[in-house]
Amino acid sequence: MFHLNVEIKAKCIDPSFIRNYLVNKGADFKGLDEQTDTYFKVTNGRLKLREGHIENNLIFYDRNDQAGPKTSNFNLVKAQDAKGLKEVLQRSCGVTMIVDKRREIYYIDNVKFHIDELPGLGSFVEIEAGNISADKTEAQLLEQCNFYLKEFGIKDEDLIAESYSDMLMKAKKVI
Repeated sequence: MFHLNVEIKAKCIDPSFIRNYLVNKGADFKGLDEQTDTYFKVTNGRLKLREGHIENNLIFYDRNDQAGPKTSNFNLVKAQDAKGLKEVLQRSCGVTMIVDKRREIYYIDNVKFHIDELPGLGSFVEIEAGNISADKTEAQLLEQCNFYLKEFGIKDEDLIAESYSDMLMKAKKVI
């Protein structure tokens, strides 16, 4: 089943400000996760296997690369045997990029927040307003994202259009 997200990614100049804001607003802290996202070669959208201590999922998503809030349609399947699944996908599809990150995960209602640290790229914040557990329209999800953009003081020039995999490929001059 496809789910709808409205999400943003931005450079995070002051992770402690975001962290303190979330804690002061009573966000549900799910923990700190060391994650590896393996992106596979596919004909449309993006397919990645996320391996971590908190999250282990196979995720397919389709979204436009644009700065600011963007709509993402995605499927998420819990990966019980991530190692075996990874081997099958590597052999059948091939790998485009592997992304390692340190991620803090928070929730306020249906909005998920990530404070990410990526070696070689820096600190980022992601805001994902989703309708998995909430019956919200795209307009309502966009409104939630825009609210937190303002609350966090994120400037237009700090918004990121592309995925971490794209950023790493550019940094490594793979493209």
